[in-house]
Amino acid sequence: MLPLVLLGFGIAFSLGQNDTGPLVLEGKCLVVCDANPSAEGAFTSSFGISVRAGGAKVAFSALRGTNHEPSDMSNKSLTIYFDQILVNIGNHFDLQASVFQAPRRGIYSFSFHVVKVYNRQTIQVNLMHNEYPIISAFAGDQDVTREAASNSVLLYLEREDKLYLKLERGNLMGGWRYSTFSGFLVFPL
Repeated sequence: MLPLVLLGFGIAFSLGQNDTGPLVLEGKCLVVCDANPSAEGAFTSSFGISVRAGGAKVAFSALRGTNHEPSDMSNKSLTIYFDQILVNIGNHFDLQASVFQAPRRGIYSFSFHVVKVYNRQTIQVNLMHNEYPIISAFAGDQDVTREAASNSVLLYLEREDKLYLKLERGNLMGGWRYSTFSGFLVFPL
């Protein structure tokens, strides 16, 4: 009897709503009543009621505790691998592959910070989105031993889009956890 009462409650709100936007009720689950439901990963009834799990939070932050020197490694793709996770809400950052995979369509924020190993070298790091560079960071002062390169961006992502960092040239300092990669879902679409 309780499911029918809740279903009737959702229908009443859905029918009473104009087309200006979805009505959102929060509790142990998130109920979205929408005239044109298209929520990914949601159950949608014939009445136009979409139900999604309330755990829509997505955030990660990873760091590198060792140097990254591709000439000494078998890393032919030049992907920057991280060895520690500080935060992984939703578990969408794969530490072994060091790749973030978007769980849903939305606007995401990403940032990274890397430090070069030695002077007289240049580093360039790209944030890769499905194998294509989106933004870069560059550090090339020849007289500075430990120079940092950072960047951040807001991106529109589709579900299952993948992001990772690629070292285009140079070597990264890692011993004191200098290199970090973080991201989070700003809002779903």
